[in-house]
Amino acid sequence: MWKTILRRVILMIPQIIILSLFIFLLAKMMPGDPFTGLITPNTSPSQIAKLRQEAGLNNPWYVQYVSWVGRAFHGDFGMSYAMQRPVTEIIGERAVNTLYLAILSVIITYVIAIPFGVWAGRYEGTWIDTSIQFYNFISMSTPSFVVYLLAIAAFGFGLKWFPTSGSVSVSASGFFGIIASRIYHIILPSILIGILTNASTVQYLRSGIVDNKLEDYVKTARSKGVPERVVFNRHILRNSLLPIAAFFGNVITGLLGGAIFAETIFSYPGMGKLFIDSVNGRDYSVMTALVLLYGILTLLGNLLSDIIMSIVDPRIRID
Repeated sequence: MWKTILRRVILMIPQIIILSLFIFLLAKMMPGDPFTGLITPNTSPSQIAKLRQEAGLNNPWYVQYVSWVGRAFHGDFGMSYAMQRPVTEIIGERAVNTLYLAILSVIITYVIAIPFGVWAGRYEGTWIDTSIQFYNFISMSTPSFVVYLLAIAAFGFGLKWFPTSGSVSVSASGFFGIIASRIYHIILPSILIGILTNASTVQYLRSGIVDNKLEDYVKTARSKGVPERVVFNRHILRNSLLPIAAFFGNVITGLLGGAIFAETIFSYPGMGKLFIDSVNGRDYSVMTALVLLYGILTLLGNLLSDIIMSIVDPRIRID
């Protein structure tokens, strides 16, 4: 198993190289540059030209790419043009906030999705199944930003139950006080993310249970007089959870990539909001570093899903 994982990691190297080249070229194709926003009627063209020259933006694209990759290999993604701080330092600060949001969102997602999927599959065709299917339809068809805005209006400004921006209250002090403040700030966005993103998990689990109820091994177990509870828990449910385990790694890394809409609307200082700010400000160094990080997280998510599958079901081996 470890040899297979090592082989998969080695195969990720050319994928990351191609991804980095693709990201860099797309960033260069964007109109303007980090210094475009500095141009005003009173700006000296020679001053802007000097800044571009110092930043190396006048060099050929391949020279800029090699320089960028060389520095990135050593963990140096340059300085943020907008914030005038190291990119790795900025992303590190935002990654902590996104990690808190992602962990709680994943917990809420599965706390809702697994019972709903089990009920819908076990009571197929009943009012329970119909109600959960209707919930899935609503959660998948409703634009997430609409739900976020309504929740802020209702629970933030209306009832004033939750904060509407930030990650930690200025009045928070001490280790436990700061942790409690962080959790308080992410409760509302995490609940909304969990509600809006669990539809696929519910549907996969429901479909798995419905299909496994018709398998021969289930019929054999029932013909032997095995209690229905045991048949469902040990045979139907256990095998139906395999697809959920397969997507678990992607769910985690996807949320670590940043819930862009949620973080932007809630003004939550995570990686998702940082990405939007870097795009709007043409902050190439931050933008390219984030997209590259998202791509690597996706590759790691696929690998993590395969590892989880091989652990959950020993019959499955990573190809």
